Amino acid sequence: MTAETASPDRPAPEPDDRPLRERVPLGPKGPIGVALDPMTWRAVPYLFLSLFLGLAWLAVLSVAVPVSVAMVVVWVGLPLIVVTILMWRGAAMLERRILRLAFGVRIPDPYRRRPEGGFVRHLDWLFGDPATWKDLGYLLLLTPLGALEFFVSLLLWTSGLALLSGPLVTALGWRTTMGVRLGYGSVAESVPWALVGAAILVVALYAVRGMTWLHTMLANLLLGVDEQDHLRAQTEYLRASRARGVHTAETERRRIERDLHDGAQQRLLAVALDLGRARAKFDEDPEAARDLLASAHAGTKEAIAELRDLARGIYPAILTDRGLDAALSSLAARAPVRVELSVEIAERPPPAVESIAYFIVSETLTNMAKHSRASEASVSVRREGVQIVVEVADNGVGGARAVPGGGLAGLADRAATIDGVLIVDSPPGGPTRIRASLPCTW
Repeated sequence: MTAETASPDRPAPEPDDRPLRERVPLGPKGPIGVALDPMTWRAVPYLFLSLFLGLAWLAVLSVAVPVSVAMVVVWVGLPLIVVTILMWRGAAMLERRILRLAFGVRIPDPYRRRPEGGFVRHLDWLFGDPATWKDLGYLLLLTPLGALEFFVSLLLWTSGLALLSGPLVTALGWRTTMGVRLGYGSVAESVPWALVGAAILVVALYAVRGMTWLHTMLANLLLGVDEQDHLRAQTEYLRASRARGVHTAETERRRIERDLHDGAQQRLLAVALDLGRARAKFDEDPEAARDLLASAHAGTKEAIAELRDLARGIYPAILTDRGLDAALSSLAARAPVRVELSVEIAERPPPAVESIAYFIVSETLTNMAKHSRASEASVSVRREGVQIVVEVADNGVGGARAVPGGGLAGLADRAATIDGVLIVDSPPGGPTRIRASLPCTW
């Protein structure tokens, strides 16, 4: 099974935080830069084909929507409307992928999370999501927008290429090129028009970038994440994340108090009692006093060991002194099974990230030893962009779950304190893979 446990309510897909006009750049400046930019030539086929995509979606919707609405009077109408909505949602999702290929702009799917529950709640989710109707608006606008892009592209490219190829066509004795009839009497007469064609092609390049920018602006507005919805979801996510962080810190404080009270404090109290009794018997019964001193000595060593373990559970000294690689190597060496360790981080991350990464590995290896019946495990820590990714895998029996109050849920709470995400992938029969993505800025 796979569970994402960073937050009880994941926010809507996060868009680029820059303003929209900066999110959709016009591209490089200068004709040479525009001509050499691969994005220009990736956009050209789309601008020619967008009209036909729009006509296809318009034809389908112009039949599906009226028929579905008309059939509402009988029982099949509502399912048809649902199928129609899912169809145009699918078309919008496909359009986002096509735009990414053509324009290089990523537009995440903006849909709200599907609710738990029955058919009525799903209908409310489907009809009540503004993204559903914005998808429809975009698909209907794609035809007039595609017509504009198609005819502007056709006019500029064909006229520019026809005029530019005039000298060559005239030299070959042809009279037409690209469907345009040329009436030049000589090659020299065609050269000035070739320069005009070159200028038109430069205009065509800028027109491609301009239409790409306008199209992408519209797509971001209609197909992208609504800024207000995103801010609202992000606020809820941060509120839940901070609440879980406070809860984690409080739980950790109570655990430390309990361990001190029930463990080291009780042992030190027993040591004090043994020392007091030994002092009382020192003159009368030296042998009994010697036994009590031995018991106090053993109790002191046990209390020291418990305090050492408790300190390691708070923040291990080796992590502070030598960093994550050495601390994880120490964990791997103490593990009951063979652990393959890989740490690929050139610079030390901030202490909070190091600490969370360490405890994720520590708790996961502890759970593995208790429950997984694994014979080997692997630990990988690496940097991916502005994140530290921690992956722990084993070949055990699987079935691990992040249940409230459990160890894995506690790790998710730790990760949530810095807006991290913990994913547990542990199908029955194994293997188990736990992945944590921890935001990190050096």
